[in-house]
Amino acid sequence: MLGLLRDGTLREAGEQALAAPAPTLAVGDLRLRAPIPDPPAVRDFMTFERHVEGVARLGGTDATVPERWYEAPAFYFTNPYAILGPADDVPVPPGSRMFDLELEVAAVIGRTGRDIHPDDADAYVAGYTILVDWSARDVQFAEMQVRLGPTKGKDTATTLGPVLVTPDELQPWRTDTSFGLTMTVEINGERLGQDRWSSMAFSYADMIAYASRGAEIRPGDVLGSGTCGGGCLAELWGREGLNAHRPLQPGDVVTVTVEQLGTLTTRVVPGVEPIPIPPARRGR
Repeated sequence: MLGLLRDGTLREAGEQALAAPAPTLAVGDLRLRAPIPDPPAVRDFMTFERHVEGVARLGGTDATVPERWYEAPAFYFTNPYAILGPADDVPVPPGSRMFDLELEVAAVIGRTGRDIHPDDADAYVAGYTILVDWSARDVQFAEMQVRLGPTKGKDTATTLGPVLVTPDELQPWRTDTSFGLTMTVEINGERLGQDRWSSMAFSYADMIAYASRGAEIRPGDVLGSGTCGGGCLAELWGREGLNAHRPLQPGDVVTVTVEQLGTLTTRVVPGVEPIPIPPARRGR
């Protein structure tokens, strides 16, 4: 897939497959990999206001969305070497006792660009796929106290899949920022939350323009939308308290669905214990 994106031949390959279909196999008989298993870069944004407001309440029930959030689509870089596919289990990150999931939709970039205007940015999207950002909240909260991150709290795994859907397939549901489709999260068969993809406060064009400001984006780059409203445990903890739902633990089954993009079902498995690191040498 990455080769097709870099060569600009993705559409041609699809047309050839339709014109001369080869023997097919049932999806259930296959183990699908991530549509982009080795992205050059992964940027994860925060574009759902309801999610930002809910997580902000972890700092106090009267907390609100920071005014700075409305000014630009903030993002961080996450680990491109930690991509999981639709059939892969996810391990609990080393040392984490507050493991969480975050349901997003990623845009995959199909063209190289820099300093792209929002009016031109949609042409850089090759397709969309479900993204699950697996988060060690305790690790994340601790590391962000030193005004860096998130880093290790988001370093263990990102799930992509099950397919890459091209923009033309989603055109009937197009809205000003994304698409009028439903996003749903279940844990062990029980509904955690639901939102509309169209609730994004920034569009993918906004995200691409900001990501490319003074920097290059390349084919295969992944741009996550950020977590939808109701799409993670941290938001629930912010609104209802830490006892509202226990963190994820080995044996849990997480199922996420986005209309027209498909469903991902992931099993949580034990991770490894962290290798101890000595504290900093003070006074150097």
